Amino acid sequence: MMIELPLAYLALEEKLQLMESLWDDLCRQDNGIESPSWHEDLLAQRESAITQGTEQFTDWETAKRTIRSQLT
Repeated sequence: MMIELPLAYLALEEKLQLMESLWDDLCRQDNGIESPSWHEDLLAQRESAITQGTEQFTDWETAKRTIRSQLT
């Protein structure tokens, strides 16, 4: 089924609300969708890097500032 929405006519706030509603609905359903195998491998690699001290977490506000500075 193809659903067409008038996205070009929606305000940014309306688009974000629509996305939030879709995610909320998807989170309430247990569709049995499995993550791809590469995802588990990547998570294991990242966990190992954190444990070994070769990587560290960055809080979200710092990460956003870093990303913004790289884009300008």
